[in-house]
Amino acid sequence: MTVDELMAIQPVIPVVTVERAEDAEPIATALVKAGLRVIELVMRTPCAPEAIKRMSSVKDSIVGAGTVLNVKDLATAIASGARFIVTPGLSAPTIAAARAAGVPILPGVATATEIMAGLELGLNRFKFFPAEQAGGLAMLNAFASPFGAVKFCPTGGITLDLARDYLARSNVSAVGGGWLTPKKLVDVRAWDQIGELARLAARLERG
Repeated sequence: MTVDELMAIQPVIPVVTVERAEDAEPIATALVKAGLRVIELVMRTPCAPEAIKRMSSVKDSIVGAGTVLNVKDLATAIASGARFIVTPGLSAPTIAAARAAGVPILPGVATATEIMAGLELGLNRFKFFPAEQAGGLAMLNAFASPFGAVKFCPTGGITLDLARDYLARSNVSAVGGGWLTPKKLVDVRAWDQIGELARLAARLERG
């Protein structure tokens, strides 16, 4: 499966942090039932590898690893069953390792220089991160002219309302949504409320 195929499945890709491995399966179940099959689980907690395994056991889920910082993280993520990789920045060795493993990778960029470096590596699909802090919609508009063949998945500081504006841009394929699984809801295992947030996100339309 390619990055384009992954981003075409749904308008919003949940960006999930799991601090208790036992929460992974119910979170994935709530998201998938709401129509969000593609899930990015960030490698920021000790239980992340186990959480990827548990999320991947949920029928119809497509679970990838986010916050992959280097080749070592990549190997751990793939061994845990991650089906795609997302990085916060541009790392040539990590991109090469993902390609060698046959796993789609969506590297992060925030500047024109980073986009050009990614293009030289043969990529034209990127995570725009941190989206709001790096210039948001205005920056994406500025990127559109010189980088007409590039598509982005903006992530960072995006809310449901902002997601609508991002998805209206022609150079945005999908957005990353950390707001779908807020810590306060995960802590109290409010899976129904997470499911409702996911349903709202799944209904968003691209421009």
